[in-house]
Amino acid sequence: MRASSLALALLAIAIAPGCGPSGTGEPPGPDEHGSTPASEATAEANARFAESFPVEGNEDFDEARRGLVASDPEMSVRTPDGGSFSQSVFAFVEGDSPKSVNPSLWRQAKLNGNHGLFQVADGIYQVRGYDVSNMSWIRGRTGWIVVDPLTSVESAEAAAALARKHLDPAPVVAVIFTHSHIDHFGGVRAVLPNGSPEGVRIIAPRRFVEEVASENVLAGVAMGRRAIYQFGRDLPIGPRGYVDSGLGKQPRVYTTSLATPTDLIDHTPQEMSIDGVPFVFQYTPESEAPAELTFYLPEQKAYCGAEIVNRTMHNLYTLRGAKVRDALRWSGYIDDAIRRFPDVEIVFTSHNWPTFGHDRSIDFLKGQRDTYRFLHDQTLRLANQGATPREIAEQLELPPSLARHAANRGYYGSVRHNAKAIYQFYFGWYDANPANLDPLPPVDLGRKWVDAVGGPDAAKQKAKAAMDSGEYRWAATLLDHLVFTDPDDDEARELLATTYDQLGYQAENGVWRSVYLTGASELRHGVPERGDLGKRFAGELLAQIPLDLFFAAMATRIDGAKAAAGEPRSFNFVFSDVGETHVLELENGVLHHRRGDPMPNADATVRVTRALFQKLGTGEAGIRDLVFSDELEVEGSRMALLSFFGLLDPVDEGFAIVTP
Repeated sequence: MRASSLALALLAIAIAPGCGPSGTGEPPGPDEHGSTPASEATAEANARFAESFPVEGNEDFDEARRGLVASDPEMSVRTPDGGSFSQSVFAFVEGDSPKSVNPSLWRQAKLNGNHGLFQVADGIYQVRGYDVSNMSWIRGRTGWIVVDPLTSVESAEAAAALARKHLDPAPVVAVIFTHSHIDHFGGVRAVLPNGSPEGVRIIAPRRFVEEVASENVLAGVAMGRRAIYQFGRDLPIGPRGYVDSGLGKQPRVYTTSLATPTDLIDHTPQEMSIDGVPFVFQYTPESEAPAELTFYLPEQKAYCGAEIVNRTMHNLYTLRGAKVRDALRWSGYIDDAIRRFPDVEIVFTSHNWPTFGHDRSIDFLKGQRDTYRFLHDQTLRLANQGATPREIAEQLELPPSLARHAANRGYYGSVRHNAKAIYQFYFGWYDANPANLDPLPPVDLGRKWVDAVGGPDAAKQKAKAAMDSGEYRWAATLLDHLVFTDPDDDEARELLATTYDQLGYQAENGVWRSVYLTGASELRHGVPERGDLGKRFAGELLAQIPLDLFFAAMATRIDGAKAAAGEPRSFNFVFSDVGETHVLELENGVLHHRRGDPMPNADATVRVTRALFQKLGTGEAGIRDLVFSDELEVEGSRMALLSFFGLLDPVDEGFAIVTP
């Protein structure tokens, strides 16, 4: 119905310090993607922001460039379709900020634009700019210890090739996954000798695999769809499109991989020698990730803060959707690191760039610690006075002593959505106002709203007046209701898209910008096709996770109402290649699962290989074809088995967000 989707954004970098709106180089009118120019109100808002921006000095730029060993200006990374993407598409990030980009975000984009192989300390290197995350290389006695091998095999291959070109050719003997987010393990196959983990120590925090499955399998479809908004996957790169995530450049979500841990970190301090290098691990669960670790290298006095410290405020609630983080524990872990490693000289992390020098490192850690603690304590102070999440978010600001440090500013997380996250952590979604206990769903609410303001034409006039006066948040509310009332109203869609353009252009937060601009793009062009991204993304993860978690994910796809209307069913699945038997029982619309002896009176007993069964999860095999295939040995009712598989909802990776 709508125009074809935008091309998948390529990745690139350019470097230049400076901060302030230039007002030049902006073409008049909409560009080829339909994105509108910055309005006068937006240009004025960004100019005011530049004048009041409290961060000064070039120390960040000096540190972001420090230790550069080598850099490839093109930084070409292959894509699974045989193409590639290059850093050159970010060449526009130079000089002063255009009117369509918040000047503070523009500054952060320049800093994240420093890419290449960097020496952090003696025996410690990082490859930065090849993904949203960093890949660190630590020299051991006989080989290399790789930390966080990026999101995908393709980006990790390119990053590893740069490292291999300039570092000695010793083998990789260990890999450390600092936490359970995919941009810290997905490319592991690219750094393993011959792509195999055999003989390589894989170190990760306790419950690493379970949390990987939780995000990427149990909640993977919805989270993947929302991540497209968070990281602006389908936005064009440019001053009116994607600029930066705040945490780094875009994640390269292509072919993903996973290796099962051989060593788990489950307490603090946990000392370990890895290939002759002494490590002191800090176990930091329920912080930035449910399963996370940091570590200290006493010989170099270098602290790897993983992702509990960054050169930006992080998310206590991530807009792609994830378990809300514990701000109090998060702050406490940073405080523990300050006290536990008082001689620290360098802080390097899984994103952004390092901090050098004892005093600067301590100041950086204290600023991060106090940012999360301030948000925690002040949110609860206001909540205990009766303020609701939106009221707290509207009035809460970091004090100048924290806000003047760029590392504490909201480039990735934000004060507004983090305050709401803290409220949710303690009180849940309900703000105690009875009007919000059982509100109307969006379509019904939209119709009532539009009718109450006098109909569609009146709603549009009010929205246009709000846009003319720069009240874009109010305009977005009116127009969102109008679009949900009539999603085929092209004028309303374009007005809302234009409103989202302006909100995105004004956002200091890179994620907020991507969310607004992706919403605008989908209003104009519809939901882009994802192709076979889901299959590539999920395939190897499904092959690595325990079958218990595979069946837990299957249970979330059961159509409960349809299942409850049928007879109870039970099935035995015997996996001949891994020597496991799993029993499934379906009753009251709920799928129960256990590993153990087969049930004697099951409707069917299925003997199958894990690899074949996995094809169901990725959609590579049709249900009927699989059930009646000679590759599947079935004792009992094949029709009952077919009926059971028919209860699984199909996976929709492109569901609507800005329309009903």
